[in-house]
Amino acid sequence: MSYDPVLYSRMLTELTLGFHIIFATIGVGVPVMVALAEWTGIKRNDPYYLLLARRWTRGFVITVAVGVVTGTAIGLQLSLLWPSFMRIAGQAIALPLFLETFAFFFEAIFLGIYLYTWDRFKKKWTHFLLLIPVVLGSSASAFFITTVNAFMNTPQGFKLQDGVITDLQPIAAMFNPATPTKVAHVLVSAYMTCAFILAAIAAASLLKNRVQLYHRKALKLTMTAALVFSVTTILVGDLSGKFLAKYQPEKLAAAEWHFETAGKAPLVIGGILTADNEIKYGLKIPFALSILAHANPNAEVQGLNETPIDERPPLLVHYIFDLMVTIGILLPLLSLLYFWMARKYQNRHYPRWIVRLIVWSGPLAVLGIESGWVYAEVGRQPWILRGYMKTAEGATTSTHVDLMLVLFCLLYLVIGLTVIKVLGKIFRGNDLQEELLAKGIEGGKAK
Repeated sequence: MSYDPVLYSRMLTELTLGFHIIFATIGVGVPVMVALAEWTGIKRNDPYYLLLARRWTRGFVITVAVGVVTGTAIGLQLSLLWPSFMRIAGQAIALPLFLETFAFFFEAIFLGIYLYTWDRFKKKWTHFLLLIPVVLGSSASAFFITTVNAFMNTPQGFKLQDGVITDLQPIAAMFNPATPTKVAHVLVSAYMTCAFILAAIAAASLLKNRVQLYHRKALKLTMTAALVFSVTTILVGDLSGKFLAKYQPEKLAAAEWHFETAGKAPLVIGGILTADNEIKYGLKIPFALSILAHANPNAEVQGLNETPIDERPPLLVHYIFDLMVTIGILLPLLSLLYFWMARKYQNRHYPRWIVRLIVWSGPLAVLGIESGWVYAEVGRQPWILRGYMKTAEGATTSTHVDLMLVLFCLLYLVIGLTVIKVLGKIFRGNDLQEELLAKGIEGGKAK
């Protein structure tokens, strides 16, 4: 195979984004969960919830550090791997990139103060108030960086004449049509994913019979948040479908293998696409695509045949979209099942099978986040800046991207293994038992 800098640039960018999105999601969602835990602990005067907030914060600091490293790598790769894109779009996205950095500094300053001022205030609410800037800073950081991605999908706020950007309007570029749905989806899905990750940690500890009362409280809090945020994610996902139908109809059509413009369009799940674009073995839900696109079962949905062949997204995104939607449906159902079981068993031990399912909900939620981003990015192809520049036109011509790919693979492997080891140490059961005893908190099993 001949050397293709575009292919290697895409592979390296996808690798970095795929690795970074895990830590970016944790960086956005965990502060919200910490705030919920500390608020509950103060309100109920419950030391278990306060200890939850304290321990989650320690793990959060580790993931923030990794997020900084991978986020910096993304910034460098934008300039090194996509110079033509940055030459044209760089001026338009400079404002949100700058504001994202400012939001991170704002978050980091208050995170440091929050972390080192436990038990230093007579009023516990004073310490809680220090967490609010951390929550706002992390969510603002996600907001600003997501507007950059939104701009790539629905660019506006500039004119392009002979390859030169003119009439630049940074605010209009940042608040483009994709911004509301993309930002909302990123935020609520991050909150949801972190709730399930923390629930999975609590469930795994329950399976190992570690400090039952502490982890049962953690499980109740996290699964409550998971239910709220997973339902909200579904609602925002519905709005995202309507946005795609209006602004990126080819992306929605590719996801559903919808080729001919027609009303009463069904939603297709799974299946195999033949050479003549016939769908075999797929599950078709009548009217569902028309409802998703226009909230009307009889509405006409634009087909992929309306888009020139060289501007169509890869049809593989159908399976990615199915995976994202399936996970998005399973997770709230699992949350509802948990609450039904919790009500049935009350203070008794839950059946181990439901606890095992919750353990798997964490990785499943991360897979949902990853599949959502893959669909968002691959579904935009062949454009890097929709309607203005194709991906191949924005890439570098360097002959060393393959070497960079190998080096970054090794770097992320080392970072990933290190994070797993450090977090394992932080959340180890023996350390928790010792901390409970040191604070005079009963660490026995639930009655």
